[in-house]
Amino acid sequence: MEKIKLLLVDDHKLFRNGLKILLENTGEFEVIGESGSGSEFLEQLKTLHPDVVMLDIEMPDINGIEATKRAIAIQPDLKIISLSMYEQDEYHYKMINAGAKGFLVKDTETAEVAKAIKLVHNGETYFSSDILLNVVKNINKTKKEDEIKYSLSTREKEVLEQICNGLSNQEIADTLFISRRTVEKHRSNLLEKTNCKNTANLVMFTINNNLLDNN
Repeated sequence: MEKIKLLLVDDHKLFRNGLKILLENTGEFEVIGESGSGSEFLEQLKTLHPDVVMLDIEMPDINGIEATKRAIAIQPDLKIISLSMYEQDEYHYKMINAGAKGFLVKDTETAEVAKAIKLVHNGETYFSSDILLNVVKNINKTKKEDEIKYSLSTREKEVLEQICNGLSNQEIADTLFISRRTVEKHRSNLLEKTNCKNTANLVMFTINNNLLDNN
């Protein structure tokens, strides 16, 4: 089986080295490049074509948000997973809007990191449950008075909940005892109803507007 090619972007060399060893030891991934800054990362993209990029949000020169925007301008199909710590909640919305396909906390177990990479590589998204829970807590402290309500069917809400739990289309289908094609149709309807451009936006939009609580 062909290995998934990775590019690691983080200003801490020790962290990059540790992540590289852990991922390559699984036998499923190959780290084809490393960058210690946003500018170095963007320069590497001129010659490297990774399947997935693991990108730190906080970097000394160009932060992860801006680096993501510029990177996708260079390689529009680039798949990026952002790396962060709990206290960086305010950046997650911006990272998703910039084009990231998911986010993980830096102390995530190797098995979960591997799962996230494979899902994102296959065109899906992945969000650390720890970060999602923290985002929800912060949102609940300051609920908006003008929350927007959307008309979602019971099944759409069930599918949406599983999407927010990080399940793939096939996992949702198995959980709800429906076909994968039906899940894909519900996902498409949810994107249209919320005017979200992709699943990543849908997850953050759901949290921000308390869709699962208000329908």
